[in-house]
Amino acid sequence: MSTTLAELTTLRLGGPATRVETASTTSQLVDLVGAADRAEEPVLLVGGGSNLVVGDEGWPGVVIRIASSSVEYIDNREGWSIRASAGVEWDGLVARSVEDGMSGLETMSGIPGLVGATPVQNVGAYGAEVADLLISLTIYDRQRRLIETWSPGKCQFGFRTSAFKHTDRYVVLDVTLQLAASKRSRPVRYLELARRLGIEPGQSAPLNKVRSTVLELRRSKGMVLDADDHDTWSVGSFFVNPLLDEVPAPAAGCPQWEADGKTKLSAAWLIEQAGFPRGYGLDSGRGTVSVSTKHTLALTNRGGATTADLLALADEIRTGVEATFGIRLGPEAHLRNCSF
Repeated sequence: MSTTLAELTTLRLGGPATRVETASTTSQLVDLVGAADRAEEPVLLVGGGSNLVVGDEGWPGVVIRIASSSVEYIDNREGWSIRASAGVEWDGLVARSVEDGMSGLETMSGIPGLVGATPVQNVGAYGAEVADLLISLTIYDRQRRLIETWSPGKCQFGFRTSAFKHTDRYVVLDVTLQLAASKRSRPVRYLELARRLGIEPGQSAPLNKVRSTVLELRRSKGMVLDADDHDTWSVGSFFVNPLLDEVPAPAAGCPQWEADGKTKLSAAWLIEQAGFPRGYGLDSGRGTVSVSTKHTLALTNRGGATTADLLALADEIRTGVEATFGIRLGPEAHLRNCSF
């Protein structure tokens, strides 16, 4: 029985896979990728499928599912680090660190996907991101056919980007993150989260309370996976918050923050103000795709959708935002064998 990419992605979209292999260890992952490259066979790496949009035609080569599962704590001069292989479930790793009294990951609770994907777009939430904690990572360079250890500086981290984001040259094999042996969180700097916790920004709170509060916040926005909730049949934030050197006058009222020496704008605000509120699309066309009813950054499969349906909605939104504000939104999602 053939496998479709719809079975391997949180969007539940994507056509057939020509061949699917599973890499249960790091060495298997390197061997499978290397063999496909030598055979000049197109490779699609799939972890949790939570940031992946694949075309309705599917994938013309091998799909490699990453399922490596090694996790270890390492005692070092700064406290403790945790090394996890690429196939470890991210939220499971966060839950384990909280349970073990290791702080650092708690505000990134509930983010779907696997560890190996987190450095690619410098995953983050509620004031923290992977780059804040990364000590090193191991990669396989497909071009040079070498395994290397990279420092954070070599990763070229920025807001939701890295040296890995726009290339398939590198495969992340494992990630090592710095934690602290403490049952209290790192300072909470995100205002909404601090308010929910009943603390001032910059203060800390018990790890388990921070985790549960973050999960509540994410659920309220449809950002915690739930098979019965179509608002979570998505890739989370489809569009990235734009980083601009100069804010166009029509967007002057948009919530904005300084990031990487530029001004970051709220893509959700731009989308809604351009005429695409929560639930947009439910009553138009075939009603198979829509903006989430909980958060305007998520584009969702309501059942019976195609990737073409989803990308048509994405194009409509991007065109509308550009016409209204003069800002062209870019996708945060990883698009393979499709475009808009």
